[in-house]
Amino acid sequence: MLTVLLSSLVLTFHNVTVRVLFSQHLVLGLFFIGGYVKPDLQNSFLLMFMRMLLVVPLMAALAFKLYPSAGKEFQDLFSRERFDVLTQALGCGVLMFIYIAALYVAIGLIPTGIALTLFFTYPVFTALLAWKFFGDRPTIFRWLVMGIVLIGGVLTIPQSSSSYSSHTIAIGICASLSAGVVYAFYNVIAQKCLERFHPVPFTWISFASTLLLSGLSLLLFSPSSSQLDWTPLWIGSIFSGVVSFIGHTLNNLGIRMIGATKASIIGSSSPALTALVAWIAISESLNLIQSLGISVVSLGIVLLSGEEFFRSLQKRG
Repeated sequence: MLTVLLSSLVLTFHNVTVRVLFSQHLVLGLFFIGGYVKPDLQNSFLLMFMRMLLVVPLMAALAFKLYPSAGKEFQDLFSRERFDVLTQALGCGVLMFIYIAALYVAIGLIPTGIALTLFFTYPVFTALLAWKFFGDRPTIFRWLVMGIVLIGGVLTIPQSSSSYSSHTIAIGICASLSAGVVYAFYNVIAQKCLERFHPVPFTWISFASTLLLSGLSLLLFSPSSSQLDWTPLWIGSIFSGVVSFIGHTLNNLGIRMIGATKASIIGSSSPALTALVAWIAISESLNLIQSLGISVVSLGIVLLSGEEFFRSLQKRG
């Protein structure tokens, strides 16, 4: 449990780093840094590519240690019998690329904690898609919890001000929710794929696909490199890649130790932890209603993720 909680905490530093790269902030109340690129789609591709350029080789090195049969599984994917599994794995890679790009745009435009909270409404969309594709009809309890999550999401929506125009807020909200919807599709397809494919090589394929697609996107929508300050961008990207790698590794270890259900319950603390770290590190404050909204969403995600866990406890009782 501590391993998964530490994973969530480590990943918040990745989100805050992306925020700083997009906009200038007072860090730890000592000095101003940040604002090296504009929060648009082209620069999201750039930051994603720079991050994956480090993470993908690290994950490849770890994959064969965690799962020695990874090489054989990769070879088997190209057989006719497992072509559908390869298609699903690559499809998840495309979806990962899309949701990360959208989430980066959201983090650049609206406060980090709010962007992550709106993104973490994805269990609602996942539940609806599971009903559509797997016939897993939501229970009354699940409908109520999904309503709670959506209400909490509405409470977090920022108001237009001198810092955030209504246009900026609208784009940020749409980007966050779009990332959540795409991630829900990712989860549904991944669930089907992982029935026949090990999680370690599957995760690597998703990250490698994201690296390839972000690189191709840069060729088509290349940002103006003459205006970029490459030194802080590389420092931020390397730090972001390292903490992302550590966070995902810790999360996988936690899932192995306590199972996916308990891990997802603990992982639901991510929006609240992100808001807390952003407040401490870059003085990004939220009003009382937004803080309440983050708490409501976190509670809803805990209830939604832990429904089966609670049922098993009742049966034991």
